Amino acid sequence: MTLQELRQVQRQAGAVFHPDGYPLTFGREQEADAERLVVLDRSHWGRLRLLGADRIRYWHNQSTNNIQALAVGQGCDTVLVTATGRTLDLVTTYVEPEWLTLIISPAARATIPQWLEKYIFFADQVTVADHTDTTVLFTLLGQAATPVIEALGAAALVGQPTGTHTTVLWQGNPVLVAVGTGLAHPGYTLMAPVSIAVTLWNWLTHQGAIPWGDQAWEWLRIAQGRPAVGAELTSDYNPLEAGLWQAVSFQKGCYIGQETLARLNTYQGVKQQLWGLVMTAPAAPGTPLRVNGEKVGQLTSYTHYFGREHRGLGYLRTKAGGAGLTVDVAGQPAQVVDIPLAHRGYLSQRQG
Repeated sequence: MTLQELRQVQRQAGAVFHPDGYPLTFGREQEADAERLVVLDRSHWGRLRLLGADRIRYWHNQSTNNIQALAVGQGCDTVLVTATGRTLDLVTTYVEPEWLTLIISPAARATIPQWLEKYIFFADQVTVADHTDTTVLFTLLGQAATPVIEALGAAALVGQPTGTHTTVLWQGNPVLVAVGTGLAHPGYTLMAPVSIAVTLWNWLTHQGAIPWGDQAWEWLRIAQGRPAVGAELTSDYNPLEAGLWQAVSFQKGCYIGQETLARLNTYQGVKQQLWGLVMTAPAAPGTPLRVNGEKVGQLTSYTHYFGREHRGLGYLRTKAGGAGLTVDVAGQPAQVVDIPLAHRGYLSQRQG
């Protein structure tokens, strides 16, 4: 079977597709909330494997988190940054027995493999293999995902920390099952061979999972504060400003961009932060955020989905304030709110 066969099954279920081929909506997103059981097809995200004897040392030296502290079966989020500490991508890493699996953001999947290859030197025993076209990626949201994961054969994951994962044989095929959804909602992420995409998708929906499209993911990620490449993760911002402190280790040794991030932490130099916005009207990303006519930040993402409230993400100058502040967005008031996925390091103590 191929990915196109999965798309045909999804089309028959009412899916409307993005021009790049992944489901935007199934028209059923109002039938459930993410506290029940929802399945999202995230196969348009990139999936890489790092192989070779030096893979852990290499990835540890390329990204912000402490990869060498992870054991097989564990995982974490880590960030790729430039030499000046600007953000390239937020990458989920799973440590498997013979390789590392990396989940790459859709907007970065074409550029990150080239970036990684650039830093593999002659003596490094590391190979980057792109498995995006040979696998699929599904995410199950909600507490009701637990019995489904148990039926899949991964009951040992229940109650384990985010990033914990295992590979089960399901109908004779290896399926990577990991704790975590990439969002604040509980659930699991599954990576499987594309040859069983239709069979696995049908099995999940027969277990009661209601399919949601990428528009629902976008609403959730904005409401919860997951920064996205091209919006909150750009050459204009660093991961500390984006609230990604949990993905940065200040105890590990050198990596690309380490000096800049260490200096920002040591000298408390984070001058802007990512916040949520409850808005009263639409606005385009890039719109200034103002207080009493003075620009204090910029809107980076906006969504209004299925009649829910207008929500946005934006960077605010740290000195301007945070949750509870009212800002002007294109002539309309918006309330600044905290976002559950944002970590703020030393700034949490300052604001508390």
